Amino acid sequence: MKYTEEHEWLRVEGDLVVVGITEHAAEALGDVVFVELPEPGTTVATGDEVCVIESVKAASDILAPVDGEIVEVNAALADSPGMVNEDPTGKAWFFKMKLANPKALDGFMDEAAYKKLIG
Repeated sequence: MKYTEEHEWLRVEGDLVVVGITEHAAEALGDVVFVELPEPGTTVATGDEVCVIESVKAASDILAPVDGEIVEVNAALADSPGMVNEDPTGKAWFFKMKLANPKALDGFMDEAAYKKLIG
């Protein structure tokens, strides 16, 4: 997996990238009570707001880590937003996207670099 400074993880599955938030981010948010997902087919640019997560503490935006097209969303999160706290790096992925440029993943952190970031 790759990681962003915004505490998102990216996992390559074939020609798609699956995006979610890290355990560190899920813990910082507290109990997640609502997740707003994008529409499949949406084209996004790096830094675009893609999802909104609301917890008992705050609301946070999930930004597009790379340019591409949202091809699938995890609809189960709409009914069970608490999955984000239970399994942030597994069942609680947010969306899958087809990258405009597969080399865009080269600039992200590996697990060791991310662990160093969060100290």
